[in-house]
Amino acid sequence: ERRDFNSGERKPYGERREFNSERPERREFNRDDKKSFNGRREEGFDKRKPVAKRFDKGDFNKPRTNSYSDKPTEAREERGDKRTGKSEKTYGSAKANFGGKNLFKAHRPVEESDKWTPTYKIGGYKDTAPKKVQKKIEESERKSNGDVRLNRYIANAGICSRREADDLIKAGEIKVNGKIVTEMGYQVQPGDVVKYGNRKLSREKMVYVLVNKPKDFITTTEDPDDRKTVMDLVKNACEERIYPVGRLDRNTTGLLLLTNDGELADKLTHPSNEVEKLYQVELDKPLATEHFDQILKGITLEDGEIKADELGIVTPDGMVVGVKIHSGRNRIVRRIFESLGYEVLKLDRTTFAGLNKKDLPRGSWRFLTEKEVVKLKFFI
Repeated sequence: ERRDFNSGERKPYGERREFNSERPERREFNRDDKKSFNGRREEGFDKRKPVAKRFDKGDFNKPRTNSYSDKPTEAREERGDKRTGKSEKTYGSAKANFGGKNLFKAHRPVEESDKWTPTYKIGGYKDTAPKKVQKKIEESERKSNGDVRLNRYIANAGICSRREADDLIKAGEIKVNGKIVTEMGYQVQPGDVVKYGNRKLSREKMVYVLVNKPKDFITTTEDPDDRKTVMDLVKNACEERIYPVGRLDRNTTGLLLLTNDGELADKLTHPSNEVEKLYQVELDKPLATEHFDQILKGITLEDGEIKADELGIVTPDGMVVGVKIHSGRNRIVRRIFESLGYEVLKLDRTTFAGLNKKDLPRGSWRFLTEKEVVKLKFFI
């Protein structure tokens, strides 16, 4: 006999509730509240082709890695954006986490007054380095222990770069053992006394300081108008006299390296080495698609042609972009955008020669690590 499952008295199971009557509204698990770049755009921006498709060769939103670690990383910095109040990503930072140690935690605030400086034992990396790098380290050791060219000796004394040292030698400003030397290839031997004016020169301990420059600081060692300079930021860093490597203009923020290693300064600023820099640029209006293409293909300025190595859109409104470039020409990033009719509202250098702003607040500085120095001296 077939049983009727609908017959019989039903047992009460307690008070029935309306479904969702007391539950908060559920959000979909994969819901994304952020507007996609190809989604709805503000008026005036939606008529153009989406430039986000230009990330085939250089996607600025992908995690980046460095040569010492294969872990993908991103560096973030709070930006005081008056338009949205939201923090945005900075680009090109690589996490220098060597051997599982966070080497950036030892950065020193500007207000500290101790004069401790690290000692860089570069030779310790010789055994594990590639053969090509081993030869470079051995050559560096021979030069530091034996005879050395006069311009190199002057640069290593923290006076100036080697190119500037050549000018001092030509001008008869340098004396060796009491005699003026103008020979460009002159070799200084151990025990020689080298003087610049009345100052006796000696090989200083090499110091490398990375600073996150704020706005309104001049990149110079001295300013006749007594304005704030980058030297004010690092005045408590060391006893040795250090110099900026390259420059950032007054309104540009971000990474700046200071050192008394004249040879390294020459290397990082010479155009032939094509040292990579990464900037985050905030514009007064969205970057047009045709200008995006033009910057990558190359534009002509008053001092010649220039093009970006990579270009990426940072914010959905197209007003903040990331630019990778190796040129060190004066105000080059600002001039690129100004030539196309844009005003640069903010310009921040987020990466310089593989160095980044990780754990380095605006206005603070830190010493480079040994591995960073090795990378700059022998891997670029």
